Amino acid sequence: MRELPQNATRRLVNRQLPARLQADLLGRLAITLRAGIDLRKAWTSEVNRMPARWQSQLSLGTSVIENGQMLSDAIARTGLFPQFVVGMVAVGDKTGKDVETLRELADMINHRVETLSRLRSSLILPAIQLVLALAVVGLLIFISGTIELDRGKAIDFIGLGLVGMSGLKMYGIFLFFLFVFFACAFRLVLLGWRSHGFIRECIMRLPLLGPAARDGEAASWSQAASLASGAGLDAGRLISLSGSVAPGLAIEPEWVNERLLSGDTLAEALHAAGCFPPALLESLAVGEESGTVPEVLRRLSEQFADNSRKGFEAAAKAAGSCVWLFVAGLVILVIFRVFSVYVGMIQDAASQI
Repeated sequence: MRELPQNATRRLVNRQLPARLQADLLGRLAITLRAGIDLRKAWTSEVNRMPARWQSQLSLGTSVIENGQMLSDAIARTGLFPQFVVGMVAVGDKTGKDVETLRELADMINHRVETLSRLRSSLILPAIQLVLALAVVGLLIFISGTIELDRGKAIDFIGLGLVGMSGLKMYGIFLFFLFVFFACAFRLVLLGWRSHGFIRECIMRLPLLGPAARDGEAASWSQAASLASGAGLDAGRLISLSGSVAPGLAIEPEWVNERLLSGDTLAEALHAAGCFPPALLESLAVGEESGTVPEVLRRLSEQFADNSRKGFEAAAKAAGSCVWLFVAGLVILVIFRVFSVYVGMIQDAASQI
């Protein structure tokens, strides 16, 4: 196996393996282990199938397995997998359900990747529309420098004093700073989302985006909780692992255990936390009464994921409509500007008669 340069390895230490590669590795491990292949051989084979830039970091797990430790220890040693994956693989190691756990983890990660891929695809069209609208503005600015009135004055289509090549350069500078502003704003929004502060609360209150984001977190939590419950984890461990994949629904496991010891059901304890959607709590209560918590949570995660996808798609369509409204407003502005210029010319000509 080809070794990466030391500086390249350092750059990977604080990064996670891409989700698609995580799912591929875990899924293939489940297949090879079910076929009876030795863990060390299966792990080494899968590491060698990974892209070269990740092999050096993944190979750290090989020595762990050779020392007789479990798969979860090897995965944790690489530093390339999230807490939830490490925790669930550890549960599979201890319960003897390692193959089933690996397969379900791979399915869960693949489902999340496909959902995100569909969401990105729904944003492509609005992004293209926005680029075309900005290009139309630039074209109008350039054309305005080629059309002159009888007094040698160019027509300012936009009404912002941007005319010809000089105006186009100023427009380009404006777009550059606008791009930097939105890039910084996007970064700030991500940080605010992860820190559960004021920015996160603002996003949750936005129409379309807020409900879609809440449903997305509920879907992630339900799916993780279903997997953890099916593995037989206690409530505290279930809450801890599920909260790691849905930070907005993360609560203290010790607090939940105290509520359970006082006689509350899990649904009642989560209701007291005040951050879980009613539909999730109602379904969880039904699952606890019927003893079908994993199945109920799995169906619920699918429902939340579908609602989240529809919400984000609706938001993307609304964004596209806003872009077209901008283009329509721009066309109306240009027509008005040209009309006002020629009306002024006619009035000037009439006054000279």
